[in-house]
Amino acid sequence: MTYTAIHQLFDARAASAPTQAFLYTPETTLTLADLDAMVTQLTQELLDDGVQPGDRVLAVAENCPAHVALILACSRVGAWSCGVNARMSRGEISGFHAKADPRVVYFTSGVSSAARQHGSDAGAVPSVLPGLQRSVVRTQAVAEQGELAARVAAIIFTSGTTGTPKGVLVSHAGLLQFARVSAGSRKLGPQDRSYAYLPMTHIFGLATVLMASLFANAGLVMRSKFDPADVFDALAHHGVSNLQGPPTMFNRLLGWLDQQGIEHPLAPGLRYVYTGAAPLDMGLKQAVEKRFGHPLHHGYGLSEYAGALCLGRLGEQRGDTSAGYLVEGAGLRIVNSDGQDVPNGERGEIWMRGVGLMPGYFRDAHATAQVMRPGGWYASGDLGYQAPDGALFVVGRLKEMIIRSGFNVYPGEVEAVLASFPGIQRAAVVGLREADGNEEILAFVETVDHAPLDMERLHAHIADNLAPYKRPARVIAVEAFPMTLSGKVLKRQLLEDLVPPGRRPAPVLAPGS
Repeated sequence: MTYTAIHQLFDARAASAPTQAFLYTPETTLTLADLDAMVTQLTQELLDDGVQPGDRVLAVAENCPAHVALILACSRVGAWSCGVNARMSRGEISGFHAKADPRVVYFTSGVSSAARQHGSDAGAVPSVLPGLQRSVVRTQAVAEQGELAARVAAIIFTSGTTGTPKGVLVSHAGLLQFARVSAGSRKLGPQDRSYAYLPMTHIFGLATVLMASLFANAGLVMRSKFDPADVFDALAHHGVSNLQGPPTMFNRLLGWLDQQGIEHPLAPGLRYVYTGAAPLDMGLKQAVEKRFGHPLHHGYGLSEYAGALCLGRLGEQRGDTSAGYLVEGAGLRIVNSDGQDVPNGERGEIWMRGVGLMPGYFRDAHATAQVMRPGGWYASGDLGYQAPDGALFVVGRLKEMIIRSGFNVYPGEVEAVLASFPGIQRAAVVGLREADGNEEILAFVETVDHAPLDMERLHAHIADNLAPYKRPARVIAVEAFPMTLSGKVLKRQLLEDLVPPGRRPAPVLAPGS
């Protein structure tokens, strides 16, 4: 059956198997019929509040059944759900509110003290659903009109690692297409349960976790935040078969298992392990595969392309950190600074198009024009190359590429070498402009248990693995990297904490990249 909106997929699932368990929380288990009743109540509340097609409904949220119900209720009304992680600051929430121009704002106060505080600040009142609050209705909000109003399901705000966050328009068609692709890529079915701590305010949680599970009639062990002890318990006792998250999640989980002295966690149902949303280093991949006994699958996705552009093949054991292969319905090019395709193995900017590509950034024609290219191609700003077998390798960001002595230095390559040194848990490499226009290479590292490094051995390791122009001028140990809520390292903040404002990296190789 063909669906044109995400709620239609849910409605079909709820009609065909109403008694099937779908959401498993620490307090209760909800069937599809239970969730359908919640969606129906919220749909009526939205309509009573005057929410109409093309309106935005802002959700200051952490994962819970009420947030899932709100996403689907918005779809039934024709409104756009705009999720914001409740752990954002008051100022950040205010900025997202201004961008979204919402008709109404919801707060998942029942599971999140942060959401409860934001709701209190906004003078929120109880919603029709317990544990959910809503703001007063904004009569001045302006609904979007025409074809776009029906095309868009949600707005995902970019993490803002390199500038002001933008509102990515996510289409119903893109989410539905990726729901099918993601479910198919791991043979997801009714017998499966995924550990669902990944925020539904992020494309990873919305597309890969929620929508794919709905498509496959699979269950979600839903949690509002990440807790390694709870992951361990869910794997051992709650039938989790799919474990997905960014590399930072796996680092934290492995660290907790080490502290507990657990070499091989009990996970009788586990069959699929996946990481995405951030670069993967070989050391972490090997450690996860050894600990769990399954290949660590990897993929490449971004908010601007609903779900993922590339995914690893089920069960494939690769000895590298490839981000997998192009998914159905997507197009991929690797281009040089002139927009010309480069041969396999040569590095360039990743361009993409296809069913999942965003219609644009919300009310930001300038930002949209900066990234769109002739033929409907989106210029990602990411650098990568394709192997002869078609596998994609992502090597860094175009804006982060360092020019040293006339040579291009890719931070990801240097980071991989550093991360392979015993005792280094994570590395981040940035360029710092020097007076002569050259760039100094700075490396920040987190060490295991904050232990000191043998710098003589480290420099020997660097010399064995990197050409002289790629070697960091300084290696700086920090206690913990600043991170976005989606697991990306805030390199800009690392640099700002170390270097005065007058000296900053500024290599940009292509306009609008």
